[in-house]
Amino acid sequence: MELREMRAFVVVVEEGSLSAAARRLHVTQPALSQTINALERQLGLRLLVRSSTGVRATEAGMTLLAEARAVLARYDQAVAVVNRHASTGGGMLRLGIPLELPADLLTRPLADLAEAHPETRVQVRHMPTAAQFEALHAGDLDVGLVREHPIGTDLDAFLVVEERLGVLLATERAAALAGPDGIRLDDLAGLNWVGFPRSGSPAWYDELTAILRSHGLDLGPPAPEGQALIPEVKLAAVTAGGAFALAPPGWSPPLPGTITWSALVGHPLIRRTWAVWPASSRRRDLGRLVAALGAQGTDHLPAAAEARPL
Repeated sequence: MELREMRAFVVVVEEGSLSAAARRLHVTQPALSQTINALERQLGLRLLVRSSTGVRATEAGMTLLAEARAVLARYDQAVAVVNRHASTGGGMLRLGIPLELPADLLTRPLADLAEAHPETRVQVRHMPTAAQFEALHAGDLDVGLVREHPIGTDLDAFLVVEERLGVLLATERAAALAGPDGIRLDDLAGLNWVGFPRSGSPAWYDELTAILRSHGLDLGPPAPEGQALIPEVKLAAVTAGGAFALAPPGWSPPLPGTITWSALVGHPLIRRTWAVWPASSRRRDLGRLVAALGAQGTDHLPAAAEARPL
């Protein structure tokens, strides 16, 4: 049994609802339900009674609740004691990043960190936003770059970069739709959006799809949950001419001649990335990295980015 499973179970019982617990843990309800189901299968016990009004713990569940709380309290205490010794930095700094970022966003901050704290090693993990939040809460990640602002007071955050998203289209279709200022979002009606699974970043997905639908776009079937399409597959879908993908300017490597990137008139879609870390952290190396990220400002030039389509 893993700590994250214990923590998830405790939150579910405290909230009395899978949906409320999922919001508190910053994960999707299906993912949380899978975690609880796996825990019950692992123990061979029914831990929760589910009803239309919520969930409650069984007798076995109440026993696990008490033991899990004790284990988690001891774990949190151990982490706090160790962190007092390591507060000046050093060791491993675990950094979560999404699958697409401006290529030079981390260059100067990591160089600054290496100069100020040469003893710190940075371990980079590619993780979607929801997984980063889960890892941060579980103590498995020190800092993350995410697409949503965290909810609550246990995580600190600031805005790192904003990117004006444009559209990737088959070249002939782009030529037919483009005006002097780019392509109007509502002109994409009738095309399929080659998007990403909602489970990776629920709040950003909901914000993005709400804007697309408000411009009359029928988004078609959603991307499979937990399955991110590789860029080559997305580009193949766009090349066929019946779909579009979203991306910031500066696509790298260069796009094939069959696909064109165009700005969207009025820049209606802004992708934001926040740096997020535990509010209780006292690590100086983490503070140095966060300060260096903040020194760059949110007007990081997307034109210099190494982009991947959404």
